[in-house]
Amino acid sequence: MGRLRELLKPMNLAAAITVAAVGLGLRYDLAGSMAPAWTLLGVFLAALLALDLVPHRPLARAALYLLQAGCAFVLIAMAARTGIAPILTVVLIAELAMDYRPRTVLLLAALMDAGVYLVLALSGHARPELQLMLYLGFQAFAALTTYYARSAEQARDRLARVNADLLATRALLADSARDSERLRMARELHDVAGHKLTALTLNLRALAADPRLAGHAELDVAERLAGELLGDLRGVVQALRDERGLDLGTALRALAAPLPRPALRLRIAEDVRVADPDTAETLLRLVQEALTNSARHAGAAQLWVTVAREGAALRIRVEDDGRCPAALREGNGLAGMRERIAAHGGELRLERSPAGALRIEASLPA
Repeated sequence: MGRLRELLKPMNLAAAITVAAVGLGLRYDLAGSMAPAWTLLGVFLAALLALDLVPHRPLARAALYLLQAGCAFVLIAMAARTGIAPILTVVLIAELAMDYRPRTVLLLAALMDAGVYLVLALSGHARPELQLMLYLGFQAFAALTTYYARSAEQARDRLARVNADLLATRALLADSARDSERLRMARELHDVAGHKLTALTLNLRALAADPRLAGHAELDVAERLAGELLGDLRGVVQALRDERGLDLGTALRALAAPLPRPALRLRIAEDVRVADPDTAETLLRLVQEALTNSARHAGAAQLWVTVAREGAALRIRVEDDGRCPAALREGNGLAGMRERIAAHGGELRLERSPAGALRIEASLPA
């Protein structure tokens, strides 16, 4: 269902309508020989749709662009008289603007338009320069529209990631503040109320030992109640001091929330307790970097994160279902994460899983 939604996105639908319009227009120039033209148009459209199947493979995408350009040039040469086929270059320029920087798109457009001019001129078109000028305007409009749409989408994604980062950090800070408040209350109860209850119990025992007050049942009851209250208070203090740890699950899910892919599959062992905010922050940044790599480079649909306790250390394992090159290279993000984990006395290891995906394993003292 997700793949079908990708294929039916607005840009693909607009391109399909454009290809169909070109095919209908070519009927007036290629009467009786439309089969090759429809074949070329079909290949052009199939290559366009295939781009969604290789979103993170630059070489494959470049090959598809070359295939589209070849189809377009053959059609331009076949129907130079009507001059309708060059509109396919407008579609191609819009696609290129989604993948490449403006300077690269400008260079590719110049090469493409030079080729279009030569094909039109050699095919006997009466005024190839006027035809080219017309499509240059369309190309510029398509490229600029795509560029600004892409920039807005990237800005929105950056904002969503920053917002998720803030939400995750806020969750950790709120949890840390609650733990600090619980410890403060435990100390107050122990130091103030506990001290006074102990003094009260000792005074009641002293009174009960006085021969003049011996036999008063009320004193025995008061002493017993004071002892029970002191025991209850110690239980409350102990409960407040128990380390539940920070809520890692909420913070990690907040990080993954704005990303449509990969989907986070999180498993945190029951015995995992992280009370140190710095350790929790480091774990958070590790998963954040893995999410970013999987979304941008690996084309992963799912990311599995496992956090377990191993002796006095936390063992974190992160693996996706994407693809990574056989020769692993650390970018700035992973290199910075390795340094951050090492500063906490931990270690980071990268490897390629048997399925060809990136696997990250880290250990942190806890």
